[in-house]
Amino acid sequence: MEVHHHPKVEKKNFKEYFLEFLMIFLAVTLGFFAEGLREHISDNEKRDQYIESLVEDLESDSLRIQNILHFDDAKIAGLSGMYQCYDTVTNDLKATSCMGALIKYSKVNRAFQLNDRTLAQLANAGGFRLLEKQDADSILTYERSYRAYHDFEGTIYQEAQDNVRNTLNELADFKAIAPLQVVSSAIGLDTGSSTLTRPLLFSDDRILVNKWFNQLLLYLRVIKAQRLLLYNLQVQESNLIRFYKKKHHIK
Repeated sequence: MEVHHHPKVEKKNFKEYFLEFLMIFLAVTLGFFAEGLREHISDNEKRDQYIESLVEDLESDSLRIQNILHFDDAKIAGLSGMYQCYDTVTNDLKATSCMGALIKYSKVNRAFQLNDRTLAQLANAGGFRLLEKQDADSILTYERSYRAYHDFEGTIYQEAQDNVRNTLNELADFKAIAPLQVVSSAIGLDTGSSTLTRPLLFSDDRILVNKWFNQLLLYLRVIKAQRLLLYNLQVQESNLIRFYKKKHHIK
């Protein structure tokens, strides 16, 4: 019967165990560092993409605001003739031709709608966590300014507009006002006609005439207030564009 001898296993000393442990520890640690570095680089790339996209949105918004400001300037200039027109009409209720221009400049509004493409991504995809506090705070401040404008436009501005339209509907002769009510486009002031071919007033109700001019005056003041809010929003946009371009080296 043969006897099998087990090979002799040489025992490792403490240094060898420690060296193996150290190598494994370093490998795991470096793996964590590498993964963290990769995530950091990826987050920075995403952050830069968000900022660049936001700058594009702001530049687009600023251009649209500029067009609306020109639109409002034309409305303000056109409605400034209401004082002379009031004197003309109250002296002779058939002399209503001047009201045609006032109707033209009070029948169409142009509202500003924020381009929220990037803002929605930041909110829905958790992108705000990638931004530095200064960047995130500036965006939230801008959003609050827009909401203030939007709330004003949807309440006070719209109410003033509706009041002018509703009273005009009580005042105006259908056949006289019909050509003025044609709106072929909501982006310009040259929509429809401003020329009255017949007396406008359906009755000689001077109280109602006075009410319409009072509402028109309030509407003009509201337009000026809305324009100021919109102008301040555009200034804020311009400041943000310069800030982001300089800080994040965007051309």
